[in-house]
Amino acid sequence: MLKYIIKRLALAILILLGVSLIIYVLVRMMPVNFVQDKINAMNQGGAQIPQETVDAMYELYGLKDGSFLGVLRGYVSWLGALLQGDLGTSFLYGHPVLDEIVENMGTSFAIAFIAIIFEYMIAIPLGVTAATHQYSMRDYVVTILVMIGISLPSFFFGRFLQNILAVQLGWFPIAGNLSGSGGTGITQFFDRIHHMILPIMVMVLLSIGGAMRYMRTNMLEVLNSDYIRTARAKGLSESKVIYKHAFRNTMIPIVTMMAGILPTLFSGAMITEQVFDLQGIGNIALKAMQAGDIPFIMGYNMFIAMLSVIGVLLSDLMYAVVDPRVKLY
Repeated sequence: MLKYIIKRLALAILILLGVSLIIYVLVRMMPVNFVQDKINAMNQGGAQIPQETVDAMYELYGLKDGSFLGVLRGYVSWLGALLQGDLGTSFLYGHPVLDEIVENMGTSFAIAFIAIIFEYMIAIPLGVTAATHQYSMRDYVVTILVMIGISLPSFFFGRFLQNILAVQLGWFPIAGNLSGSGGTGITQFFDRIHHMILPIMVMVLLSIGGAMRYMRTNMLEVLNSDYIRTARAKGLSESKVIYKHAFRNTMIPIVTMMAGILPTLFSGAMITEQVFDLQGIGNIALKAMQAGDIPFIMGYNMFIAMLSVIGVLLSDLMYAVVDPRVKLY
């Protein structure tokens, strides 16, 4: 086991180096130029920016040399700072990238964590009941829910719930993290929860479709196995056949699906957060991408890449837990 973990960690380092190089080159090739946008905004204000000032700004932000060798030198400089624990300073926000990520990650984590819990609490039982009652009315209902969840765009569904439940009925706040009245302690805590209900509903209702389909497909495959027919032939009750024998053998595909949970918890939901104007990491990252904030984009994407690699490693290790037949070398 230890040998396997060391080997996977060494491979993860190579993967992250490759990912970082690809991301940096792609970011430097973006049509958005933070310095040029800043200069254009200053010119629109009536100021005449001399060329010396423009060159100084490009030099300050490390964007003066846009050639291939210049991009590589910029990448090596960024990588050296990363190895020292420095993700750089955000162009847009003017603070260290790591501080911005940590400061705005809490809201995104809370929403994603609660949404994932409800997603699996709903999707797994519905997937199981759809598989055990194939082609019945409940199976068709689950299939319709799956199609709705897969088909609806998050921005459309978010605006729909916002208009019905917040604007027309007034049950929830329209947008934001907190009400303008503020408050402290327990009052502020429940106010935050009140603001997060609609985004959580959007994420849960749009994500359970894929999880239910995944669960239903895996359960149907297991229920058609020979050992399930043998268990039924022995006279075991249907509930024991389903939940003791069949369900336990669907855990490996579920563990595979859960490999993406870790980055999901911390990456934020960009579109949902923007619709509800939440001060989460997803909304912050989207604004940084639109502004061409290279340090923040690099720091954010590397953060997500590291979480993805760790999530896959943890998923592989969980295989040996849910299925003793799996050996890791």
